[in-house]
Amino acid sequence: MDRISSTRPRPLSPNIQIYRPQLTSVLSIANRITGVALSVCAIGLVGWLVAAARGPRAYSWFQGVIGAWPVQILLLIATFAFFLHLCGGIRHLVWDSVRGFELRQIYSSGWAVVAASVLLTLATWFLSLTIGRVV
Repeated sequence: MDRISSTRPRPLSPNIQIYRPQLTSVLSIANRITGVALSVCAIGLVGWLVAAARGPRAYSWFQGVIGAWPVQILLLIATFAFFLHLCGGIRHLVWDSVRGFELRQIYSSGWAVVAASVLLTLATWFLSLTIGRVV
């Protein structure tokens, strides 16, 4: 037996050259990344609240920073990250009730998480821009 193990190299698992990411693994990794990203975004939220507490001048400056288009893109990404993390969490709550573990249900709920995250992000930004024009 030692002869066999010494002549054959151990197989790599998964084989990096032929591995194709699956929806479940991508969503699992995305859930962890969005959790970290939302923790970083919480610092920005605290900065916004501190600026509001410091008075109109600090708040106006912070609003000017937030209004810049690069920051708006980051806020759009953060909004999507929030909804992806939220919908993924709801999916896991359903799994905690021991439901939805058939392969077809796993993939359909995964795509539902992605679709719901996109739709909720678009709806949030549409409402935000619409309300911003009215006020």
